Amino acid sequence: MTVRITPYLNMEGNAREAIQFYEQAIGAEVLTIITYGDMPEMPNTFTDDLKNLVAHAKLRVGETELMFSDAPGGSTIEKGKQVTICISTNDVEKSKRIFEALQQDGQINMPFGETPFSPAFGDVTDKFGVTFQIFTESEN
Repeated sequence: MTVRITPYLNMEGNAREAIQFYEQAIGAEVLTIITYGDMPEMPNTFTDDLKNLVAHAKLRVGETELMFSDAPGGSTIEKGKQVTICISTNDVEKSKRIFEALQQDGQINMPFGETPFSPAFGDVTDKFGVTFQIFTESEN
């Protein structure tokens, strides 16, 4: 079982632009980009522009990774949440234990569960105001 900590950059509708910038500026390599339109449970009310926003992206930078997401609808990111910490594991139960431990006296921003980009994912702000995204790597 592995556990990694990765910076997760939350953007206000310009994640693709940021990804292209980091490709050029620091030699980042795109590993994954999933748009909101790629996610089956997105409401039909989403316009094509909103469907093209990045729901989840992963880049390799040297031996490390950066993750990105656009706020749904390109909305404003709350101060202090532009950069969060992503804890990645390859074990659903380990991810669940981490999520449950961090939520004690904290706030759940997205309940822990399966998503189109992870078999087990959740977003929580701990009692110190630090936001963590718990990401489980899929088997493939």
